[in-house]
Amino acid sequence: MRILSGIQPSGVPHLGNYLGAVQQWVHHQTPDSLYCVVDLHAITKEIAPDSLRRQTIECAASLFACGLDQESSTLFVQSHVEFHPRLSWLLECVASVGELRRMTQFKEKGEKQELHRVGLFTYPVLMAADILLYGTTHVPVGDDQRQHLELAREIANRFNNTYGQTFVVPEPIYPSVGARVMDLQEPTRKMSKSVSSPLGKIEILDSPEEISRKIKKAVTDTDSVVDYDWEKKPGLSNLLDLLAAATGTEPQKLAENYTRYGDLKADTAEAVVAMLRPIQDRYAVLIDDPSQILSLLNEGAQRVRPVAQATYARASEAMGLLAQ
Repeated sequence: MRILSGIQPSGVPHLGNYLGAVQQWVHHQTPDSLYCVVDLHAITKEIAPDSLRRQTIECAASLFACGLDQESSTLFVQSHVEFHPRLSWLLECVASVGELRRMTQFKEKGEKQELHRVGLFTYPVLMAADILLYGTTHVPVGDDQRQHLELAREIANRFNNTYGQTFVVPEPIYPSVGARVMDLQEPTRKMSKSVSSPLGKIEILDSPEEISRKIKKAVTDTDSVVDYDWEKKPGLSNLLDLLAAATGTEPQKLAENYTRYGDLKADTAEAVVAMLRPIQDRYAVLIDDPSQILSLLNEGAQRVRPVAQATYARASEAMGLLAQ
């Protein structure tokens, strides 16, 4: 089984990134597990070059701090392997405009930009290339990425049917708890770096005091009944999911232990602080030596490049491009 997943270098991840994705990566990592800092996806929106470089290093440091290990899996930077954009172009010539127009994230993000970058429209195809380039069999996905994985599967099947068997068609891995951490202030919206208010998101490097303050100010409701019910009590259910993810207990069972919101919030804050403390300690050591992080990332890229090159060669030959 080969697993691949990626994360944009928007700096240090927030709690939603960690529980919805990174924790699953760490749990599933094996020598065949590939994890990627997708810096090419980051330039679908305007970002200063210095910020992108800094955030890429910070993102990699935080992934190592969360438990990814180059001895157990492989972490690399997307742009360090030149076959990602090259395969993406081939796949763009297989995907349809209609498929890309149906992508929910493009609809949501495109409405907020007066001038849409073409990359914002086509990046799901680059995401498909990221996955298919390595013969990936399984992809850990949160709720908001299911549509993109389905597109990758559709493109792979269409390519195979048109040009001959070339790509492995990947299957999803869905996390059971904490799959979609919601904004603490707007619990019907997922936690997000770009959308959430400062009180709505918890960064994995937030101090214990900041974490406690944000959770204590989290939106719940007015009836003071502790129930795990996403339809009627999304804010409360979000807190129970956080506590469940931090303690490994079912949220429905946790709800039975509380009669007051204040007690639930206090215990959730304590559990989240305890969960993040070792990550914060490791990050402080790693970020002190950026050159070592870059060396590890270069090692990762060198490790995966032969696989990517071989896949691209098969795909380009299948489409009729002349070999060099």
